[in-house]
Amino acid sequence: MLQYIASQINLSSKSIENTVKLLNEDCTIPFISRYRKEMTGNLDEVEIAQIQKIKLAYETLLKRKEAILKNLKEQGVLTENLENKIKKAKTLQEVEDIYLPYKKKRKTKAETARKNGLEPFAKIIMAQRNDDIEYIASKYLNESVKNEDEAIQGAGYIIAEWINENIAVRNSLRRIYERKAMISSKITSKAKKLESQDKDYDKLQKFKDYFDWNEALNRCPSHRLLAMLRAENEGFVKIKVAIDNDDAVNLIDRRIIKNNSTATSYLEKFIDDAYKRLLAPALSNEVLQQAKEKADATAISVFAKNLEQLLLASPLGEKRVLAIDPGFRTGCKVVCLDEQGVFKKYETIFPHAPQNQKTEAKETIKYLVEKYNIEAIAIGNGTASRETETLVKQMQFNSKIDVFVISEAGASIYSASKIAREEFPKLDVTVRGAISIGRRLQDPLAELVKIDAKSIGVGQYQHDVDQAKLKSELELVVSSCVNRIGVNINTASKSLLTFVSGIGEKLAENIILYREQNGAFQTRKDIKKVPRLGTKAFEQGAGFLRIKNAKNPLDNSAVHPESYLVVKKMATSLQLNESDLIGNKTELQRLNLNQFITEKIGLPTLRDIVKELEKPGLDPREQAKTFSFDENIKTIKDVVSGMVLPGIVNNITAFGCFVSIGIKESGLIHISNLSDTFVKDPNEIVSLQQHVTVKVLEVDVQRKRIGLELVK
Repeated sequence: MLQYIASQINLSSKSIENTVKLLNEDCTIPFISRYRKEMTGNLDEVEIAQIQKIKLAYETLLKRKEAILKNLKEQGVLTENLENKIKKAKTLQEVEDIYLPYKKKRKTKAETARKNGLEPFAKIIMAQRNDDIEYIASKYLNESVKNEDEAIQGAGYIIAEWINENIAVRNSLRRIYERKAMISSKITSKAKKLESQDKDYDKLQKFKDYFDWNEALNRCPSHRLLAMLRAENEGFVKIKVAIDNDDAVNLIDRRIIKNNSTATSYLEKFIDDAYKRLLAPALSNEVLQQAKEKADATAISVFAKNLEQLLLASPLGEKRVLAIDPGFRTGCKVVCLDEQGVFKKYETIFPHAPQNQKTEAKETIKYLVEKYNIEAIAIGNGTASRETETLVKQMQFNSKIDVFVISEAGASIYSASKIAREEFPKLDVTVRGAISIGRRLQDPLAELVKIDAKSIGVGQYQHDVDQAKLKSELELVVSSCVNRIGVNINTASKSLLTFVSGIGEKLAENIILYREQNGAFQTRKDIKKVPRLGTKAFEQGAGFLRIKNAKNPLDNSAVHPESYLVVKKMATSLQLNESDLIGNKTELQRLNLNQFITEKIGLPTLRDIVKELEKPGLDPREQAKTFSFDENIKTIKDVVSGMVLPGIVNNITAFGCFVSIGIKESGLIHISNLSDTFVKDPNEIVSLQQHVTVKVLEVDVQRKRIGLELVK
């Protein structure tokens, strides 16, 4: 395993060995990267996750080898040579190629020919000895094989299967497919019919570019391939992946035909059949699947980067918030939350059409702001958002109230979820949605972890990629973000606690239950009293669980309890109490860290401890800032080429980024319009939730598309 991992990642063998050891001991990635730096050689979470993925791939390969060897043994065909070949194979593809001739197949033409006794005849043809093929064919006639042509055809099916199973042939063709495969898509009769009937216009417009498309597969960007595959799944196009037939057949000819014999003309026909009927379909699917896997990896990576930025978005912090879920006919749902996000009050106002009760709405908002000492207002960015924002900004309050427009993406998913029902069993889904909007302002991370990451609205083609890989990658991102920030164990929701290193859903439930029965945790030691939370879970999670206003200030820091003794020694060396070290940068800089090195604790951990002592429990996120859209832009019809507008980056893709300019339709800044110089990754230029200024390049009202350029 260690050799396998080392062959695929450029890291020291010691780092790999120790990381694998820690993973095998059920240590989590956040814990390993934060508290086991000496063992791993200071590897970060990305490197540790790569080791974990390669380790899982190796284990999958091993399981497949074992299953195949068992099957071959049961078939009675396992030889020492075959076993060695399988054991030495380095990839799943190599293993499957070796196994292919022995794989149980559905009834094939070759299998029927074998039953008809034609395999010896096929071997004679393959020997290419200038035999009289038709004369030999006559010797293989029987009740099932009526004449020489049928005998030759049957032998040809067997030979075609041999060619298909020839590893050298398959690998040579693979290399051609990797270099020269073309992907094309053509409009289907279904799409033509919908076009003629003027149905599904929006969908047809979305995929119109692929109704007649052709390009090299290895140059097809991930977003385009996924779009084409979605168009095919919708039934609008038919995709084909192919290489030049003559190139392929000539390559097989050179591999199979040894000389110019009486068998040559027959073999050429069998090779043509083998390629068109067996090899081309299989290898086309294989290379398309590989391209899809690469496209999935790119899309998942983009989604993961976006999700990380969104989860780590600026929080407002512990302030009292009035949140509004805007609407027209059904009104705007208004809720009040205290500093901890605890629900206090709910009202419905009807300031917009058809009721137009603006005066009453303003009075209600003003009353709630004053009664609950509101410090900020959060407005969802859905239907009637701009109108509600305008209404609120017209109002005069006794104190300064900041107004924020908050993304509603996924709020409806949360509102109807089991988590929301458990939190607010007596409240309507629309009220739960408003609460979620307010809490997103207070702490985006704490609220967004309650929603399935796919529903947050910052991905691209997330429903088209490998769902297991997507789920795994996004869970890693959420876990990384939660543990990077740390969690207040006395206020955290079950959802947030679930993602803490070593905790999980069941222990999160037990923590909440213990909190309800025994009150707030006073020290980190108290965490050990939680039922079923053993030594291992405490080791993995304690450093990420914070206790505010604890007697020991280290309990509200990222310093792990296993290092408290080191902090005590640091303080003693300076003739200070531990509490005197907290935030005391001058004294901390006087420390000679080398004198605190032990077998388990080295300089990387000691530096982390000092850094944490300088600002214990500090939230690394910036505080949320207000933002205002152009008040004159209410719909896409108000947008005109040449306009310069304020906007917020709300999604980043491989080909650019989408920017909200305050209307339903987001505009696209293509990667070529992000900078005057070449941009490989949009993340180099912009980040999610970034406030930007954009210039409108083009507007297509019919297709609901807006092209933008980033203004420096």
